[in-house]
Parts: sequence; structure tokens; C-alpha cells
Amino acid sequence: QVQLGETGGGLVQAGGSLRLSCAASGQTFSTYAMGWFRQAPGKERRFVAAITGSTYYADSVKGRFTISRDNAKNTVYLQMNSLKPEDTAVYFCAASHHYCSGYGCADFSLYDYWGQGTQVTVSS
Repeated sequence: QVQLGETGGGLVQAGGSLRLSCAASGQTFSTYAMGWFRQAPGKERRFVAAITGSTYYADSVKGRFTISRDNAKNTVYLQMNSLKPEDTAVYFCAASHHYCSGYGCADFSLYDYWGQGTQVTVSS
């Protein structure tokens, strides 16, 4: 069993930056594919980024967001720059036992564990 906890959300003006963190329990963190998803009010949960041995991004965040991980700290990060009001959402991290690559990492059914989410609000 893996438990995930996101931190780092908040309110920021458009053009600003935030860094989200997701701390994971468990001794095999380095073997998991890790992903970030987001859900805006009234909308479906959508893929943002994932990291295995490589990184993958939704087109809407490519060039602005960076996913990274520190296996020694059992933590995955999402650095978000040049934030836009449309980035406003609850952001969730997720962990998967399964290998994925490319757009395969965007399939939320792939992920076995989810955090509670952290709110990101970008004001215009």
C-alpha cells in the first residue's frame, strides 16, 4: 500500500509560479511511475505530467511545467511556471505499478494510488 500526500497549492496571480510536492510512503517508490492530474470544477480529471525514466506532458502545459522526482526523499514535484487562469484546478498525484510511456501515461486507470489533491487557483 502506498499513501500519497500533496502540498504546495495556493493562490497565485497569472504569470506566477508554484511548486507542488507529493510525498509517498513505501520502500519501492523508485519503481513506480508517478503522475500528476488535475480536475477543474465541473470537468473531468485530466492528465498533466508523468515521470518514469522519462517525462511526459500534456500539450497544454508543455514548456511551462516540469515534473521531477527525488527517490531518496520519496517525493515527486511539479514545478509550474507562467501560470494561467485555466490552470486553476485541484491537482492530484498518482502512483502506478505499471510501466508506461508516452500518452500511455495519461490513462488515469493505469494508476493504483492517488493523493487527496491540492487546490491551485490562478487569478487573472
